[in-house]
Amino acid sequence: MLKNQALKFFKTFLLVLFFQLGIHAQLHASSVSYTIKTNIDSILNHEKPINKSIIKLISWNIQDFGQTKDNSEIAIMANLLKDYDIIAIQEVVAKHPAGAQKVAQLADELNRKGAKWDYSISNPTKSPSVYMSERYAFIFKTSKVQLLGKPFLDAEVAAQMVREPFIAQFKAKSTQKTFTVVNFHSRKHNDHPELEIIHFKNYLKRFNTECLLIAGDFNLNETHSVWNNLYKQGFASAVKNTKTTLKRKCSNGEYRNHSIDNIFYSNKITLVNANAVDFVKSCQNLLTARFISDHLPVFLSFSIQD
Repeated sequence: MLKNQALKFFKTFLLVLFFQLGIHAQLHASSVSYTIKTNIDSILNHEKPINKSIIKLISWNIQDFGQTKDNSEIAIMANLLKDYDIIAIQEVVAKHPAGAQKVAQLADELNRKGAKWDYSISNPTKSPSVYMSERYAFIFKTSKVQLLGKPFLDAEVAAQMVREPFIAQFKAKSTQKTFTVVNFHSRKHNDHPELEIIHFKNYLKRFNTECLLIAGDFNLNETHSVWNNLYKQGFASAVKNTKTTLKRKCSNGEYRNHSIDNIFYSNKITLVNANAVDFVKSCQNLLTARFISDHLPVFLSFSIQD
């Protein structure tokens, strides 16, 4: 008990320090670079008018998203995520109800930011072990998109994957165009995640769509040969040569590690901009940032072709 109280106090102290050091949730609209700044007025004053047909999807592996996340960390997440339209979350804790509860808390915190949000949480994945099983979540802005039907775990590939994908279909309210989003967290990098990823080559046909986005933590980068199956079908990766995981310690001023989080999109989708969202910014903030996650979010702003 004393150990847990001490850890909570230490985390709170670091989060206060985090804000004092200038890690705030502020959107820089003139570029694809983002910093965390809590000054909402500053965001609104500097944001350029946005084309209403553009959809902003962000994907984030929020490490161990459950009872380990406290209110201050949820608030930081909401400030970082509030300017997007669809949030795809991986690594929601499945073996404890706090995972689903924290997704609901994040959605509630987002609802306090001026827009209406809704969410959908998957059942636990059918994994080989309860310790490997996770949930996924979609949180979405209801003024921008409509959820069509109920998102589902892909049972057809569950036997071939450690954590089968969570799939949702949306309709853009401004254009009435539909698109499908796949939310996925692969097996570990040394366990051949390409053996799971190869199944995505059938998704356009299986789900009878031309507008498909595959978002998540793939534990390999976009240059791996397994992606050629999608590239030949016209897919592209949102981010390229972009490190998205955080080291435990800085090395020579570098706190980012592997390029494994991404969003892949079919050729009926037009990229507007994309990047990783670096909410760390410097080595002095690394320890506090890792209380939130050991991954950076990646985003894709896009429109859908006629």
